[in-house]
Amino acid sequence: MKKIFILDTNVILHDSGCVHQFKDNDIYIPITVIEELDKFKKGNNVINCNARDFLRTLDALSSDKMFDGGVPIENGNGAISICLDEPIDELVKKNFTEITPDIKILNIAYTVAKKHQFQNVIFVTKDVNLRLRARSIGLKTENYNSKFVENLSDMYTGFQVVEPVLPTVFDALYKKPFEVPESVLDMAASFYTNEHLILKNGSHSALAVYDGLRQCIKLIQPKTSYGIKPRNAEQTFALDAMLNSDIPLVTVSGKAGTGKTLLALAAALEKKQYYRQIFVARPVVPLSNKDLGFLPGDVASKLDPYMQPLYDNLTVLQNHFNEQNSQARQIRELLEEEKIVITPISYIRGRSIVRVFFIVDEAQNLTPHEVKTIITRAGEGTKIVFTGDIFQIDHPYLDSQTNGLAYIIEKMKGQPLYAHVNLEKGERSELAELAAKML
Repeated sequence: MKKIFILDTNVILHDSGCVHQFKDNDIYIPITVIEELDKFKKGNNVINCNARDFLRTLDALSSDKMFDGGVPIENGNGAISICLDEPIDELVKKNFTEITPDIKILNIAYTVAKKHQFQNVIFVTKDVNLRLRARSIGLKTENYNSKFVENLSDMYTGFQVVEPVLPTVFDALYKKPFEVPESVLDMAASFYTNEHLILKNGSHSALAVYDGLRQCIKLIQPKTSYGIKPRNAEQTFALDAMLNSDIPLVTVSGKAGTGKTLLALAAALEKKQYYRQIFVARPVVPLSNKDLGFLPGDVASKLDPYMQPLYDNLTVLQNHFNEQNSQARQIRELLEEEKIVITPISYIRGRSIVRVFFIVDEAQNLTPHEVKTIITRAGEGTKIVFTGDIFQIDHPYLDSQTNGLAYIIEKMKGQPLYAHVNLEKGERSELAELAAKML
């Protein structure tokens, strides 16, 4: 049977094309949602663009039927309608004393559901708290999951252990040209392009990567980048992918302390001669979902707390050298000359991303639409590295299955221009690793 989906504001801000994701079902937009979108239409962030885009789409469809029976949605049998405000239902009034915009939207959804005997009416919101409130008054509700990773337990790690491997394979790998045909492994396992391998046979082991275009296994040897030497196999793999000029898109995931950002910065500095600039950006997700305007000071003062971890990683790199060392001085000079630019991700909009080594830190706080926007802006000679922990989400409307980082990993695996590595072992300190495991 045809269903009715009632959309919350955050669904539209997350995906302006959401109306095309509900197949042949009907969509209701509460009038309060239109009022809230009006507040978001000014600005340069993705949510502002989504608000404007959706309002333009709605305006193009708009007619008298939008408020009476609905307007057919393009390429479907469903219709879209705008629901006008309704008197607050007694049950809603009894349970929620403060009538906020969220409660007004909830009340409209409840009224619509009541008219249809609560059959096939579903309230869609990315707000966990609002979903709980909806269920408390008997309203069916769902998260908006048009772009999500279904099974996190099978998430692509970017590497696998292959054993047992014949001794002749090791012999061939360590002789020039340090590669062997895939068929030599004589394994039933299938590899993704640019997937990294830990080859084992008893006490013998080697690190390698699968070149899908040439269908061969290539030896990887640990490399030191700007004073940083990888401490484990996964870090070796991550550095190998980030230093490979033939792979313009790399994602590195892992818990806190695994070295994601530090390795990305080291790789960028190691390859700086090939790039015009190094951009290091991260999304700003204010605490309690408050705007930056709530913080004191000018723009620089407001942003400093969010950008400080990136400066801390640069300090770690500088401390690998004597103060007078040319490489330590180079980092200071690159910052002063704006060859290294550290900025919030929203400030990148409109900038030219050509021949840039672009590091996006804390990418798990980006939506799938935002990561697509960033990647599609990449010009000639640009390399993009996304780092983050898909299980440490600060964004109020994202989770481990719907964040942009998990979405890239799931959709891009196996592409010849892409590589991914999940860092598993913490290297910050023994205490940090113990806390990550036990607490």
